[in-house]
Amino acid sequence: MKKQICNPFLPLNVCIPDGEPHIFGDRVYLFGSHDKLGGETFCMLDYNVYSAPVTDLTDWRDEGVIYTARQDPDYENRKYMYAPDVVRGNDGRYYLYYCMSGEFGNGGYFGPISVAVCDTPAGKYEYLGCVRNKDGTPMNKYICFDPGVINDDGIIRVYYGTSYDFEEREEFPTEELINTEINMFGKTREEILGTPDSVMGAVMLTVEDDMLTVKDEPRHIIPYRVKGTDFEEHPFYEASSIRKINGKYYFIYSSQQNHELCYAVSDCPDRAFKFGGTIVSNGDVGINGRSEKDRLNMTGTTHGSIENINGDWYVFYHRLTHKSDYSRQACAEKIALLPDGSIRQVEITSCGLNGGPLKAKGEYPAAIACNITNGNMPHGANRIYDFSFPNVNHEGDEVFVAEIADGTMIGYKYFDFDRVTSISLCCKGEADGRFEIFAGERRLGTADITANSEWATVTCSFDELSGAYSLYLYYRGEGTLSLLKIAFE
Repeated sequence: MKKQICNPFLPLNVCIPDGEPHIFGDRVYLFGSHDKLGGETFCMLDYNVYSAPVTDLTDWRDEGVIYTARQDPDYENRKYMYAPDVVRGNDGRYYLYYCMSGEFGNGGYFGPISVAVCDTPAGKYEYLGCVRNKDGTPMNKYICFDPGVINDDGIIRVYYGTSYDFEEREEFPTEELINTEINMFGKTREEILGTPDSVMGAVMLTVEDDMLTVKDEPRHIIPYRVKGTDFEEHPFYEASSIRKINGKYYFIYSSQQNHELCYAVSDCPDRAFKFGGTIVSNGDVGINGRSEKDRLNMTGTTHGSIENINGDWYVFYHRLTHKSDYSRQACAEKIALLPDGSIRQVEITSCGLNGGPLKAKGEYPAAIACNITNGNMPHGANRIYDFSFPNVNHEGDEVFVAEIADGTMIGYKYFDFDRVTSISLCCKGEADGRFEIFAGERRLGTADITANSEWATVTCSFDELSGAYSLYLYYRGEGTLSLLKIAFE
């Protein structure tokens, strides 16, 4: 019997961002980076894969570590493995494409693209080499970052790149901007000024059947300079991912807004992509016209893709925790691929892969909240913020919503209530106030909070409630507190 599943859909102490979902056989595998819970920089841990039967997305299994950073020859210089992708080669083996980086992303744009190989999707991969030119030298054209790979009817296509707006600024080329690119990308002045269009941007190359040697040279699939194009409001930033759907190529990427996964579509794999829209934002920016200043979470890096699993389409993305970009957790939402091939933006929820609302019965971790805001949430910036705002955090084995202060809203979408008459909250903190509790727009009542250094439960009772609702908790009062669990009776 299927159990329920929440967002994030992996254990709350597991941080696997940058998710690339792929179906191999009768299972869906989630390949991604691996952050440390409460980490100090990006991608501190080795690649760890989870998988689930295509017929039961509630049943995720830990496949263990498949590859370690120490296996890469450049480990002594760059110790962290960034967002990977996996493709099945024409020989039936599985190939892992990834890039290395130093702390805080330093050196992450220096290339090359590394490749490891395994006989099974989630076995022990072995280092194979790096993507290389025909003369055997490492391929380092454009900026090697965030590779996404597809076996396109026997043609192995590798998409990669990153993009900043430096060269679209009116003052370019100034010495300051040129030196910024030199230091950031590890390129020479000649490369920066002499590369047609730009060294930045989304590019694609193909490789031979050895999965390493460049067959067709890399080239832009989207122009770097997007002013005046349909990409202007959502220009490519990073997180290249590619899918082929009904004969069309869907390029999924993180825009320079940095909180949204967007997509572009083309009949060709290497040109003529047209902007499609936003699929998901980890702050629900854009939903119902919501602006960035009204984001419903701390926003920050996003990376993921779409996959058809057992007849339904899903988008996989990640959320931020611990007031940083360094502890990101895998989430997913069901999406619709419309008859014209378009995808409408979906809201983020607490019940993404569940197939419907969660049952408002029993106990849930408070940290499955899909919206956590004080009305003034920051955007991630390659740092750990040191000022107070509500966030998901942890102590030991306990993961909870922390730093809840006056005006904080904690939201869950959605719960299915069946004659529920009370909601209990397990909290602690130096606080004196109350939670006002709403089911949708219906005010259920309040749960009064008093200072307590240990976890304690408070309860709000109300008239019997049935139906599917969003659940909102608003804290009003003094001090700050943490919320560990919510329970329904």
